[in-house]
Parts: sequence; C-alpha cells; structure tokens
Amino acid sequence: MTRPTTYLVRVLLFLLAVGVVVALLSSTLYQAFCNNPYLDGLIIGILLLGIGWNISMILRLIPEVRWVNILRHPREGLTTPPPPRLLAPMASMLATHDKGRRLTLSAPVMQSLLDSLSARLDEGRELSRYLTGLLIFLGLLGTFYGLLLTVGSIADVIGNMSVGSGDTTVMFDQLKSGLAGPLHGMGTAFSGSMFGLAGALVLGFLDLTAGQAQTRFFNELEEWLATITRLSAGGLQVGGNDASIPAYVQALLEHTAENMEKLQILLARSEETRAQEQRLLTALNDRLTQLADSRGEEHLQGIESLLARLVQESAAGREQIATDIRNDLRLLARTIAASAPGTNHSAS
Repeated sequence: MTRPTTYLVRVLLFLLAVGVVVALLSSTLYQAFCNNPYLDGLIIGILLLGIGWNISMILRLIPEVRWVNILRHPREGLTTPPPPRLLAPMASMLATHDKGRRLTLSAPVMQSLLDSLSARLDEGRELSRYLTGLLIFLGLLGTFYGLLLTVGSIADVIGNMSVGSGDTTVMFDQLKSGLAGPLHGMGTAFSGSMFGLAGALVLGFLDLTAGQAQTRFFNELEEWLATITRLSAGGLQVGGNDASIPAYVQALLEHTAENMEKLQILLARSEETRAQEQRLLTALNDRLTQLADSRGEEHLQGIESLLARLVQESAAGREQIATDIRNDLRLLARTIAASAPGTNHSAS
C-alpha cells in the first residue's frame, strides 16, 4: 500500500506558502488584528487547532499502512508492529487466525470491516469540518459585531454635533474625533471577516487533502481485501424456486468446505508419510537381509518387533484419517439435507 507521505508533503508546502503570504502582509495583518484582538485571537487559535488535527489525520495512516504491508508480505525475523487503531477489528480477528493457513475472508466479513473503517474515518473528519464551519461563523460574528459598533458610533457622532455656534472649525473637529468610533467598528467587522474566511479557506484545503489520503488508503485496502475474499453461495437457489439457502445452512457449508480443505491437506501429508514409511521399510528389508547373513536369529526378532510396531502405528493413523473423513462426510450430508426443500429447520 502507498504511504501517505505525498499528501503530508503537499500540506507542508501549502502551509509554507501561507506563511510566506502572512510574512509579506505582516504589518497590515497586525493592524487589522489590533482592531479586535480577542475575537481575532480566538479565530487564529481555532485555525492552529484545525491545522494540527488535519496533519494528525494524515500521520495516523502511516502505522496503518505499515501494518497492512507487513501482513501482506510477511518476512522472517521482522518484528510485528503494535496493533493499529483504525483496523482494530481486523487485528483482533487475525489474532486468532492460524498462521499456517492462507488468510481468507467471507464477503459479509469483508463488508463489515470496510463499514467499520469508513465510520472511523468519517468520525475523524467530522471535527475538521466543524472547525471550518466555526471559523466561518466567527468571521460573520465579527462582521455583525463591527457593524453594530459602527452604527452606534455614527449615531453618537450625529447626536453630539453642535451647530449653534456656527463655527465650522469646531464642527469639523467634532466630526473628525467622532469618526474614530465608526472607523474602529468597520475595522473590527472587516478584520473578523478576513481572518475567519481566510482560516476557513486554509482548513478547507487541509481537510480536502486529508480526505484524499484517507480515500486512497480505503480504496487500496478494499482492493487487497477483495483478493483474499471467498465468495459464498449467498445467492444459490434450492429446488428451482426463489428461496435462497438460509444463513445457517450457508455457514454449515462454509464450515464443511473448510474441513474438507483441512482433510485434503491431511491426506497429502499422510501420503508423504506413507511414502517415507515405504522407503524406511525397504531400507529395513535390505538391512534384514544383511543381518540374516551375518548376525543370526536374535537380531531378526528385534527387527520383526520393530516392524510390527511400525505397521501398527501406520494402521492407527490411517484409521484416524478414515474416521475424520467419515465425520466430515456425515456433516456434509446433514448440511445438504438441511438445505433441501421441505426440511424442517425448527428441529435444529
């Protein structure tokens, strides 16, 4: 699977470009920040929180990818990494898996794993989306708050203007001093909108990049799980009608198929053991012929007892294999009988 370092580099380059723009406009941004430092400081704090959260959403995929790659391509002497967090259900399921067998999943299990992973990924992105919306809300809040200050200040300026003296210089000084309040209100409105919308733009890009990294991880994991998924007979019809095999019968069939696969492996091993025993018997026969010519009847008796024990153990092993085959065939017969039309399933 592909490591999400490409998306992490993209995020860092974007943040570097944003930092360059902020450095170029530092004096203007500082003046705007001073108009309403409390609200603008809150907006910047939420922006930093969102940046850290989106970067952590990408970084948390790295151990997941490493764990899946080790699972797909195990190597001798390679230490097993700690269990992942996103793929915790899959890790707990594989903890009971037989190491000597090929990993296979059924279609319902694969779908359940993918649904769990999708829910965990969406849960992580919900906070990022909420922070983006919160920045937009705070920007609009700063705008309306600044406009309220502006309207109130203009009303005070108009109310305090005095035209009775007729001195235009005094009136102009009063107007000039009174406009400081409305201008401060406009600065608060525009600074809140600027910081809020710019922060939402930054978080939107980071959320988009984190979503692309998670989507790529999800798609590659789905493709790999599809290669190890065993299709079941969920759509198999019985007796030519529209009724499908019940779920418990399907489970019995899958269990029987697994047992038959085990029996096939056991029979192959038994055949190898039989061939080895045949070679051993041939070697013993040659040795018996040599001893018959050289060392007499006493050695022959010892060899005969050894041969008798070997034959007895071989017969016991074949009998055990035959018993296992009969048990599995009996289970298969009951399964087929249970899936036949008209069978009373309530008895089970």
